[in-house]
Amino acid sequence: MEPFNISKEELIEKLKNIKAMGWIHTNRSKNDGAVGNTLEDLLQIPENNLAIANTVDWELKAQRRKTSSLITLFHEDPEPRKPESVVSKLLLPKYGWPHQQAGKKYPATEMSFRSTTQGNQYTNRGFSIKIDSVNRTINFVFNPENVDVSKHLTWYNNVLAHHVKGEKVLGYWHFDSIHKKCVGKIRNTIYVIADSRNTAGQEEFKYDTILLLEDFSFNNLLRGILDGIILVDFDARTNHNHGTKFRMKQNNWPYFYNKVTEVN
Repeated sequence: MEPFNISKEELIEKLKNIKAMGWIHTNRSKNDGAVGNTLEDLLQIPENNLAIANTVDWELKAQRRKTSSLITLFHEDPEPRKPESVVSKLLLPKYGWPHQQAGKKYPATEMSFRSTTQGNQYTNRGFSIKIDSVNRTINFVFNPENVDVSKHLTWYNNVLAHHVKGEKVLGYWHFDSIHKKCVGKIRNTIYVIADSRNTAGQEEFKYDTILLLEDFSFNNLLRGILDGIILVDFDARTNHNHGTKFRMKQNNWPYFYNKVTEVN
């Protein structure tokens, strides 16, 4: 399917008209994507198929004003990935733990490695994200000194059977690969914020704020990791790696751009 072509000016005018409509009833299901899907319905554009003609590419994002959900920016497993992914070769067998459905839904030997990890603190299993500016890498690290042994004593002892003492980098992402990923997807973004309410059991949206976000800043992304705004989410079990996600706390899109303009 060909991208839906529209000029930036035409899109902004359509968004201003939608803003002027006030509260809008939606037939979309009550999930995190409903606010964006409803906006695409109103704009009459196919989902994830927007191309703005005669200008640089723009990404269209819409979110509820009040939400605690995380939004996925992109998927990218850490290095090394060859000859075998570090997730399946190291993290799952050496730092994983029995799946909660092991012996029930899955075989008794089923292992799990799930970790929502950020740069401003350690998880209770001792994982964190560190920025190495010298080697230009984003590192996923483990430090046994930060494990909450009151919750994970058995797992902790199993890990120490093969982990050398002290903090260790378990996987990493090169600056260049993450920069390329971001610039290719979210270099310029039209960000729409909506209020929401329930009326007669159905959600309604009021698209109230329209921001033009220009000139994505990779340094701001790195700062967002250090500040805990960007999180790295692992989700793997035996023979099933569901992918490593870079995720963001919602309503922080303007944080990553050098130029922010509100459309009135």
